[in-house]
Amino acid sequence: MNHGAIWQRAWPIILANAAVPLLGLADTAVIGNLGSLPQLGAIAFGAMIFSFIYWSFGFLRMGTTGFIAQAAGAGDEAEVRATLGRAMLLSAGLGVAIVLLQWPLAELSLALLDGSAGVESITRAYFSVRIWGAPATLTIFALTGCLIGLGRSRHLLLVQVFLNGTNIVLDVLFAGVLGWGAEGIALGTVLAEWMTVILATALVVGVLRRRQTDAEPFWPRARIGDGQKMLRLMAANTDILVRTLLLLFAFAWFTNQSAQFGDAVLGANHILLQLVSFSAFFLDGYAFVAEALVGEALGAKKRRDLVAAVRQSTELAAVTAIVLALLIVCFGNRVIAALTDIDAVRESAAASLPWAGLYVLLSFAAFQLDGIFIGATRTREMRNASISSVVAYLLAWWWLAPVYGNQGLWCAFVVFVCVRAASLAVYYPGLLRAARGV
Repeated sequence: MNHGAIWQRAWPIILANAAVPLLGLADTAVIGNLGSLPQLGAIAFGAMIFSFIYWSFGFLRMGTTGFIAQAAGAGDEAEVRATLGRAMLLSAGLGVAIVLLQWPLAELSLALLDGSAGVESITRAYFSVRIWGAPATLTIFALTGCLIGLGRSRHLLLVQVFLNGTNIVLDVLFAGVLGWGAEGIALGTVLAEWMTVILATALVVGVLRRRQTDAEPFWPRARIGDGQKMLRLMAANTDILVRTLLLLFAFAWFTNQSAQFGDAVLGANHILLQLVSFSAFFLDGYAFVAEALVGEALGAKKRRDLVAAVRQSTELAAVTAIVLALLIVCFGNRVIAALTDIDAVRESAAASLPWAGLYVLLSFAAFQLDGIFIGATRTREMRNASISSVVAYLLAWWWLAPVYGNQGLWCAFVVFVCVRAASLAVYYPGLLRAARGV
């Protein structure tokens, strides 16, 4: 595996990641032009609620990838299929649980949001439709985790483009042409999710059938029902869930503290976070490739391949981070000017722009180490690193923000991503020692 081969795996993932925000833009455009102001607010609230719910279950994708990659590297195709089967059972079960718990979830979500009566009413209607896509969405997580673990990044791109493309078409039809408003947007999303489950399942099953060389049943029920392996999968997923919730907390804390410095700073930091998020599309691509390659190397007991995969993917990620940081620093003011015409917001964003560039420059290490440890299924270390980084983040904020204001907040945010990487780096030699015998 060389740099070119890694890039061939990474670019479809980068495009798939970049396609995600297009759906939100399309929904906003449809309602913004053809709907009412309360409907637009309801779409914003609804999207926020489901983003939080589904991001919390992102462990279903990450937990699946490492185990799939290791089984594939070991040449145990029956275990690859069994791992997917366990992940799909877990995804379906959790998805059904979300549907059954929809009333308390809706009530809790709306209690935490401060919207008008009209927006809240429409959000509730949106939620009551959109929630029926939960089992499909979580199953897609497991299926995409399998595709990443097998290095099938172009299949992943196809699945993401199909999901977003179908969703946009149905949203325009239901909300735009038929005038069903926010509920039409929700219905279009649900149908697109279930249609994508069918496509993704067909793609994955096709890939696995072509890989099958063993005499075991395609779905090896005894292996799928292996209690110890199911517990191992659930333990890994629990660790990743804790890690994800801590990351959500870190970003939510940053936004909440931004508001303490006034509306202009809040708006400016929101714009800068969009630049950070856009950069993550690129850096995540290399991290996803690292997940698959590290898992394959461990499964195949090839330590040299593991070290080479880590080095080469990290080199590409580092170069990309440097380019992205330079683009942010050199051209960020033009992007800010395009996104807002409010002078106070522009000035505040310009003052903090170097911090956003620095965050992106240094964040690649955390992304890469996340990918390495996911591929190795060393999720406990990821959990512990997240705890350490959040503690360091809060201490830095407590010390710096009262003195330096928003600049101190950004500095604490940079400390957060650096400590997150450093904490994982401390565990990396142990991972290599554990792989010494492979």
